[in-house]
Amino acid sequence: MVTTLDSVDVVTVGVGWTGGIIAAECAKEGLKVVGLERGRERGTEDFSIVHDEYRYAVRYELMQDLSRETITFRNNRQQRALPMRQMGSFLLGEGLGGSGTHWNGQNWRFLPYDFQIKTMTDEKYGANKLPAEYTLQDWGITYDELEPYFDRFEKTAGISGEDNNPFWGKRSSPYPTPPMKKTPILQRFETAATNLGLSPFMMPSANLSEAYENPDGQQINACQYCGFCERFGCEYGAKTSPEITVVPTARETGNYEIKFNANVVEIMKEGDRVTGVRYYDTETFEEFIQPANVVVLTSYILNNAKLLMVSQIGEQYDPETGQGTLGKNYAYQILPGASGFFDEQMNTFMGAGALGMTVDDFNGDSFDHSDLDFIHGASLSITQTGSRPILHNPIPPDTPSWGADFKRASIENYTRSLSIGGQGASMPHRENYMALDGTYKDIYGVPLLQLTYNFTDQDRALHSYLTERAGEIMQEMGAKTVVGGNPISDYDIVPYQTTHNTGGTIMGADPGTSVVNNFLQHWDAENLFVVGAGNFAHNGGYNPTGTVGALAYRCAEGVIRYSREGGSLV
Repeated sequence: MVTTLDSVDVVTVGVGWTGGIIAAECAKEGLKVVGLERGRERGTEDFSIVHDEYRYAVRYELMQDLSRETITFRNNRQQRALPMRQMGSFLLGEGLGGSGTHWNGQNWRFLPYDFQIKTMTDEKYGANKLPAEYTLQDWGITYDELEPYFDRFEKTAGISGEDNNPFWGKRSSPYPTPPMKKTPILQRFETAATNLGLSPFMMPSANLSEAYENPDGQQINACQYCGFCERFGCEYGAKTSPEITVVPTARETGNYEIKFNANVVEIMKEGDRVTGVRYYDTETFEEFIQPANVVVLTSYILNNAKLLMVSQIGEQYDPETGQGTLGKNYAYQILPGASGFFDEQMNTFMGAGALGMTVDDFNGDSFDHSDLDFIHGASLSITQTGSRPILHNPIPPDTPSWGADFKRASIENYTRSLSIGGQGASMPHRENYMALDGTYKDIYGVPLLQLTYNFTDQDRALHSYLTERAGEIMQEMGAKTVVGGNPISDYDIVPYQTTHNTGGTIMGADPGTSVVNNFLQHWDAENLFVVGAGNFAHNGGYNPTGTVGALAYRCAEGVIRYSREGGSLV
């Protein structure tokens, strides 16, 4: 038996950064909002004993239970897609805060080039710079149009940084808090990069350099540099996350309610409007319908796309014909880089998730691509995140991967190795997409999402070029041995790479080439909004959170306007 609940103004599916921002902004305007979160409630008090690498980093305490719901994966359409049975390439968060609880805290704005990549690439290099199978397109919004929303998110999160990168877009105001500590390791990188004529700067960080009260009155504490950020919640309330910022802001209005253990399986639709969502209580398996005037999909990109597919909203992308938009332009990231081994010991065991320095000289279109067989690039960074003993065992080349020699080399190099890593942009390709699997279903009887993805020639060329650049910086840093990252061939869903998946519900100016408009309003249902990294038309040279946060504030403005005026927002 299905229980139908009282209708509300807005329902969000997922309570992480996007769900929290939508809830806070709408609730402040007097709208009644319900957030449906399939995980449990949690907060700073739950992380008082978080320094347990095995529990959180190895056994994924904060992540999705893949025995209940997962995805299937294949490299190409000729292969059989098989279920992902344990976390590998990316880590799917679950519970209050979502991935915004266990992120490292690197907070970037995508470059102006990213938002108009098709136009700018064609103007500078010609329309044939990339082959036709790369489905490159603009986002339907410019950096300047999105800048006020970037500014809003950074002030909500209290981001620590410095505005001395010559390659990124203009800012309307400084970072809310100063950059983090410039440690001896970062100073070594800074000196080497400067010697090579590059422009190093401190990484924008949501691990705050000092205590901060945001515009909504929420307190964020100063980072303690404990080194337990990625895959962990913060025991100090110093890594900005939804459950210490936007969620309490929404709750304090009295207009917001969160229902936990609520797994949404369908968007309800009548004609050209949605009417609410259907969900299961994950503990009792009771079934509910939550009616709402506006539905906002605010879960992870894979789930947002899946819900649209199972609800048959939008046209599924077909790689054979190139028609359809739902599931199109899935993109991941390319990870060029180099490691260095040194004679002296360094305090690599100390740090924070976004304690780092970066150069953008090889990101976006900051350098000339005329004679290169790829576009875009990568931010190259050294991060001092805190090397933990279980998963960090750096060894020089030709060292055995087990036994006494491995142990000796691992102990010797634990504090004598550094890495420069790149977040490489991934361009969309005709054969990289998401669909529903025809064989496998989740515990609720809903088809699993099927991911078809492989690295491309563009990816391999970018990786090779940027790995060389990282090696040059590491050499200048004085490493006795420099080891560049291995060339990439086929993508594998293990081991871990990044949780920076994008695409599938892309935004744009044309319903023929996008799923949502630039307010993230669905073209086929005016009271349905979809917000997250799935809106990205391609992946960039940074992590996505800052851009997702900006899009969420843009979407919130759209939801409020729609609630007052109705109709299409563009």
